[in-house]
Parts: sequence; C-alpha cells; structure tokens
Amino acid sequence: MADDFTQFVKDNSDIVKIIGDYVKLRKTGAQNYTGLCPFHKEKTGSFSVNATHRYFYCFGCHEKGDVFDFVMKMESLSFPEALRAVAVKAGIPLPKHEFNSPEEAREAGLRRQLIDLHEAAAQYFEAQLKSPEAARAREYLTGRGVTPETIRTFRIGYAPADFNHMRDALKAHFAEEVMRASGLFSSKEKSDDGLPTGDLYARFRKRIAFPIANEAGKIIAFTARALETKDDKGREVAKYVNSPETALYIKGHVLFNLDKAKAEMRKSDYALLVEGQMDCISVYMAGIHNVLAISGTAFTETQARLLGRFTKRVIVNFDPDAAGEGAAEKTIGLLTSEDFEVKVITLEGGLDPDRFLREHGIEAYGAALRAARRHSDYLIDRARQLFPGQTADAKVSAMNFLLPHIRRMTHPIRRSQFAEDAANKLAIDSALMRQQLKQAAAQRIASVPIHRAEPLTETERILLRALVVPEDAPPGQAVARMMAASELAAHPEWIAGLATADLLDTLAHSPAPSNPLDAARSDDARAHLAEALDHAPSDRPLVEQVEGALHTLERHRLERRQRELRSQIAEADRRGDQAMLSQLIADKLAIDRTLRNH
Repeated sequence: MADDFTQFVKDNSDIVKIIGDYVKLRKTGAQNYTGLCPFHKEKTGSFSVNATHRYFYCFGCHEKGDVFDFVMKMESLSFPEALRAVAVKAGIPLPKHEFNSPEEAREAGLRRQLIDLHEAAAQYFEAQLKSPEAARAREYLTGRGVTPETIRTFRIGYAPADFNHMRDALKAHFAEEVMRASGLFSSKEKSDDGLPTGDLYARFRKRIAFPIANEAGKIIAFTARALETKDDKGREVAKYVNSPETALYIKGHVLFNLDKAKAEMRKSDYALLVEGQMDCISVYMAGIHNVLAISGTAFTETQARLLGRFTKRVIVNFDPDAAGEGAAEKTIGLLTSEDFEVKVITLEGGLDPDRFLREHGIEAYGAALRAARRHSDYLIDRARQLFPGQTADAKVSAMNFLLPHIRRMTHPIRRSQFAEDAANKLAIDSALMRQQLKQAAAQRIASVPIHRAEPLTETERILLRALVVPEDAPPGQAVARMMAASELAAHPEWIAGLATADLLDTLAHSPAPSNPLDAARSDDARAHLAEALDHAPSDRPLVEQVEGALHTLERHRLERRQRELRSQIAEADRRGDQAMLSQLIADKLAIDRTLRNH
C-alpha cells in the first residue's frame, strides 16, 4: 500500500481507542494514558500511550512504536496486515491491495473467501432450523430454555441429515478449493495434509450447529451437538463434532463468546470462564455477559494472553466431574503463572452452570458467583479429597499435589501465604514438615520427600500404651484406657496431624486386641506401635500420664485453630468483609483467652 495511505491511516486513527481495545488504560495527564504492559508481566503499570504524538512506550520492557507496531506485535501480523486491520478499526475504506507475490495474494484471497463461506454456512444452518426436519432440534432448545432471542444472538442453527444438500446449496457460490479448505465438508479420501480429496459431503449432519466467532465477530468454525445417541445402524455417535483446524481456526487461540463478552469484561474487570458452549449461552441468557467458554479443549497460554488483554481477574466454573476438576486444576495453574487473580465456583449438587441455572435460577447462581473461593482454598480442599487420612504419607502427598501450584505464584508473599494456609488446613503439626513446606514454597521446589515412620512424640506413646491395655488389666490401667478411648472418640480433631492419627482412631473405637500389633494396618503403624510399647514407661500412674497427654492434644488443637484464624482474618481484611472480620477477631480473642487459662 502507498506510503501516503499509511500516513493517512496513522493520522486519522485514534491510537488510544485502538490500544484501549487490548489494554485497560487510564488517563494520567493531558495527553498520556497508562496501563499494564501486554508484552511483559508486571503489577504496576509502566506502559504509556501518548495521544498527541501517537506512540506507545513501556518503561519496563522498553517496547515502543506507533499504532501499526502495536497491532503487529499483539496480533502477530505483517505490516500490510496490521495496516489493513488499523484501517478497518478506524472505519477507513481500503484501497485496492497489491500483493508481494502470487502466493500471498492467493492466501489472502482464500482467507476472505473462507470468511464468506462460513457466513453463508451460518445463514444456511439458521434457515434449516426453521424447517420441518428441525422440529426435534427446536424442541431440544426450548427444553433447555433457549429463547428465540438467544437463538438469534448466538446464530444457532441446524445441520440436516442430508449428506449433500449443504454442498449443493453452496457450490454455486464458492470454488471447490475453498470448500475443501473450510473444514465444513469431509470425504473418504484425504491428502497428506488432511484436506478432503474425494467427493465432498457435509461434516455436520442431524445436529444443532453453534457458530464460533473470532474476536471481531466473524464466524470461523462450528461446533455441532447430536440429537441422538446412536445412528440409524445402532452405532454410538459423538455428542459433539467440531470444525477441524483451518487457515481461519486454531482451537487453542479462540475463546467462545469473546466478541460479545469483551466490552462487559472491561467494564466489570473480570471474566467468568466455563467449559462448554451451552454453559456459556445459559449464563449469558441469565444476564451475565462477561462469560467465555474454552469449548471443550485444554486451556492454552495463547488463550490466557488473549484473556489478559481485557482483564487479569478470572472466576472459573467448570463441570464438577473428574474431567472438569482436572481441567480446572490445569487452567488455574496456567492462569496463576500468567499472574491472574483466580477464584473458583463449586456449585451445589455437583451441577454444571447450565443445569444449575435451569433448576435454581439466576439469584442462586449470582450468590454462588459472589461466594467464589480463592483458587488456593479450592486446591487445598481438592488435596484433602484426593489424599484423605491423617497419616504423614497422606499429608506429604497432599503437599506435593499443591506445591506445583504454589510454585507458579509469582509473588513471594502470596506463595508463603498459600503454603501457610495449606499447612493449617492439612493439619500439619510436624515442625519438620512445616519447615520443608515453607522452604519448598520459598525456593519454588516441586515436591518434598515422603516421610517414613516419623519419630513419635511422648504424647502419642502414652496414648498408644493406654489404648492397648487388656480388658483384665488392673482397675487403674483400665480407667486410663477408658479415659483415652472416650476422649479421643469424642474429639477426633485433637489427633489431626499426628503420624499415628489413624492408628489412635482405630484403637479408640474398638476393644483392645489380644495381640496389640493386630490393630496396626500398615508397616508404619506397626513400627509406631512397636516403638511405643518398647519405650520405657514413666513411673507416674498411667491415668495421670493420659490426663497430661489429652491436655497437650487439646492445647495443640487450640493453637492450630489460632493459626487458622490468623489466616482467615488476613483474607477477610483483604476482601474488606467487615462482618466476617469482626466475627473472626471475636473467635480469635476467645481462643487466646482459653489458651492463657489452659
């Protein structure tokens, strides 16, 4: 394109408005605007845009340039492509383009025709949804609460069962090369690069079609949901069929509904991330417009950077099944490493967002949204579910599950807080384990070693000896056993975090075995019990020893609760939740008084 057109576009485009579509800017002077740099990670805005001189500069990473340089860097475009993009954003008509080579001209022409073909396909599917054949599809959408307005907004359509009708309807308007490259059609024969070479037939058949648009709202792909679980021959059919990757569509580079959500994301400064298109559509219908879907693929770094152009705060609400929880963990990890503030929703009843909204309504969903937990709290609870029990091995396994997530946090104070919260909620009392967890978090180490047969405390030895006292023992010893068993059964939280917690719990809830070692279910438990029985007992009466041991356990429990309350008070203060803060402070003062008198 001629240099005079380049200068014309530069002079007549608003650099602040164009960059503001990618970066949240705030005015800091007569002609200066500041925001977080999109080219490197930072917490304090060092990225500056000058409206008068039409340039940007980052004082952190020193990236600089004009509006074309910015769009080239953000979109990975060549200069001619960036020039065209800026002209379109500024509403400036494009002159006739001259290409550097026939290949460049062919590729550009193919992309334009693919955009046109996908628009034609969307119109075709929309028209087919009104046909008699689509009655089952309309019934399904109505049953899911999808209104006619929503159908129009998301341009939902129907792909008929016919193999050839769509092909025949479109081939009069588009070249065969374009149709083969579109991903909308299949054939039994394929070229080495995966493109169909034989007779074409429709990829999507007897399915509800959901268009996938790029950031500018241009349709670039489709996902299609089956209406039946089996085909005419009784074979299982895939619930969803998606467009393959094409010159237009790379699935890891696209977020469903970004074109409609981006304005609300900037306004509310957060995004709600769900898994599937129907979840996204249902939430959008409910009035929450800053919702995006990853469309059934793994969340990628490219998607995270795309999202980061609009907000650095994300609430994740994935399906509660094993696959959804695994996807949530990976997504949280990636977002954390990109310095997002992440929260997580877990809906009651194990429901996905779509079903929860249909069964409980928007008010209940809004309450769940407001109650979203910090990602660290969600992950700690996941660790406790995955590695239940109070043994040292279970706690170390839970720690090792959490450490990669702790390591990804870029801020050392937040890493330390995450580690402290994990230690408190996992009831890790061992000074050695707490120190290793603290060091691993500080040094961003991925795991700590499994501990085997940790040395017992004197408290544990006393209680184990008391709990294996036989039934025909002298009265003083029998009373000691009864006291230990009844108190531990009534206060299981006292032994949380002890290496022998499972063993103590078993002995407290069952008669003393004739052979004490029979109560131990693992090699570690047997080693612990053997050590306790082999250790020279005190000359003090066993009842007095048990009283002292129970007193120690109760004190340790109060100290654990005191540490938990400190963490919760800091979090409530950070959130500005004054009601919760007042309650937590009152609870801590009560614990403090109890400990002083203990």
